[in-house]
Amino acid sequence: MSWGVRVHVWGDYALFSRPEMKVERCSYDVITPSAARGILDAIYWHPGLKWVIDKIYVQKPIQFTNIRRNEVKSKVLAGSALSAYNGSDKLLYINTKDEIVQRAAMLLKDVEYIIEAHFDLTDQADIGDNAGKFKDIMMRRLRRGQCYHTPYFGCREFPLRFELYEGKCIETAYPDSEKDLGYMLYDFDYSSSGEICPMFFRAVLKDGVLDVRDCEVVR
Repeated sequence: MSWGVRVHVWGDYALFSRPEMKVERCSYDVITPSAARGILDAIYWHPGLKWVIDKIYVQKPIQFTNIRRNEVKSKVLAGSALSAYNGSDKLLYINTKDEIVQRAAMLLKDVEYIIEAHFDLTDQADIGDNAGKFKDIMMRRLRRGQCYHTPYFGCREFPLRFELYEGKCIETAYPDSEKDLGYMLYDFDYSSSGEICPMFFRAVLKDGVLDVRDCEVVR
């Protein structure tokens, strides 16, 4: 029995930031596997399961647009909080009047994907947990449009809509074509205590499908 699922997601804008762009944000061409996993976690998260992305189908042509966004140029540091606790005059908030800046962002517009994924059980699953139970809950939430928190495309400013995809055939925006997207963020490795390691893979969009089942991961 298959424990996989297909989720249709779409929205007006998306921003999957490239890590090599330090100040002004620039999006990848398509959604990253880690962002796709975050969407599924937003719909249904449980410590007893782990979502694994298999394929991403690009259903609309890749289109970029530029906007300017208000951001803050600093953040509250843990050291500042400790200093304030010890009696110094460090501020425990960010004054947006002084810290706000406008930065350009190159993002995607009019995006639509189908995420094909499955889940594996983790060692945190309880005795009463099983794959069939998790699958039924996920299918019910997708059909009802339920989620733990609103899923979004990369940044919280770009919420998305989602539904269960129950069709058999999936059409893409790039049939009979192959496009090398270069190295893309795959996910983060949290296995090392106290250290988070990013993982990358060589992304190839073949016939409008990003297949990450057997991709080579580089750390």
